[in-house]
Amino acid sequence: MNWEQLLSLKRFGDTNKRLRKEQDETRLGFEVDYDRIIFSSEFRSLQDKTQVIPLSQTDFVHTRLTHSLEVSVVGRSLGRQVGVKLLEKYPHLKEVHGFQVNDFGAIVATAALAHDIGNPPFGHSGEKTIGEFFKTGKGKQFKEQLTEKEYQDLCDFEGNANGFKILTQSREGRDGGLRLSYATLGAFTKYPKESLPKKPTNHITDKKYGFFQSEKEIFIEVANELGLIQTRHGKDISFARHPLAYLVEAADDICYTIIDFEDGINLGLIQEEFALEYLINLVRDTINTSKYNTLTNVQDRVSYLRAIAINTLINEAVTVFMNNEDEILKGNFSTALLDKSKYEAQINDIIKLSVENMYQSKEVIDKEIAGYEVITKLLDTFINAVNNAFYGEASSYDKLILKLLPSTINFNETEIYLRMLNVCHYVSLLSDSNAVLTYKKLKGFQFN
Repeated sequence: MNWEQLLSLKRFGDTNKRLRKEQDETRLGFEVDYDRIIFSSEFRSLQDKTQVIPLSQTDFVHTRLTHSLEVSVVGRSLGRQVGVKLLEKYPHLKEVHGFQVNDFGAIVATAALAHDIGNPPFGHSGEKTIGEFFKTGKGKQFKEQLTEKEYQDLCDFEGNANGFKILTQSREGRDGGLRLSYATLGAFTKYPKESLPKKPTNHITDKKYGFFQSEKEIFIEVANELGLIQTRHGKDISFARHPLAYLVEAADDICYTIIDFEDGINLGLIQEEFALEYLINLVRDTINTSKYNTLTNVQDRVSYLRAIAINTLINEAVTVFMNNEDEILKGNFSTALLDKSKYEAQINDIIKLSVENMYQSKEVIDKEIAGYEVITKLLDTFINAVNNAFYGEASSYDKLILKLLPSTINFNETEIYLRMLNVCHYVSLLSDSNAVLTYKKLKGFQFN
């Protein structure tokens, strides 16, 4: 792979090549990508979607929105620092093509901003609930009507693939979705493969999948434009990652490791003395002990350690990236950047404590159980109504249900795969609260 192609400004539908030297510096293409995501309704709904604690009533716990903004900020720093080093290593990128340090920051920041845009309500448990509906629930009856990969798309409903769908899917009046630059779409796609084969290797790109069968062709177009290395051919296709996807992943890893941990401390789920010790172990080389000792309350101490920890891990991720840049460009780098970090043991200690005390806390489990019931009911009701209508067998109740569905999504597709995927997609767009409200309507709980 080469950086000239990887930094492509092309957008869906372009007939002429977009050159970096000809860009308006006051309205740069990569920054337009950022604006389009910020103003999208799908991004706004993240303000009421679970990060760790579903339907939290506290002021300081992160939602998917605040998490995404923080990941974007960290991503921008990662991109800019790498950009400085890449332009030193490949001066022709600036001298001949006109690329600037901030271009790298803008691409990573934008892809990071969108990294959770496809996540359904109730966090990762929402993904699992959609999958279980088709694996073991009422959706299993459709297996024989689908190809193997179509069925796998539904059984392993993936927020990353759904995010790519949101960013690229066409509808009337909106060809190409948000029409982001292909560089941003490439950096967004952490898992450039189909849902099958499932985890064929231990390579990081094979951990999950990045696009549904419905977006396969547009992904191939993006990959070819960017010059991504194709790693599988024939009936199963996959590609090497866009190198900047490693930085997007690192930004997310840094934020959920450190900031989710901070949430756990502020919620009282993680004991202060343990938490501070774990963070100090991570920043021992850079902490200003005299300044730290002047901080008199736990929130200030945690905030100070969090800031140093994030900066420490940003610098570490940049170092690992540049030390392995040649192998990354060859598609040979097989782990997340922080898996090669000298702080790997400290990071794993923090994650382990978070899992035990937060991700598996009673509050989280209770609300995930409720979310499972909510999503299952929504899928069952909407899929039944959509299919009955397609076959001309809609009941009066089905017709009422169909009125709840938006006109922006086509629920009357000829292929049953697309009809069901679009229902799953619609449910995934609901915020946590809106999903609960819709569930209450279906159960008849909306009467005053």
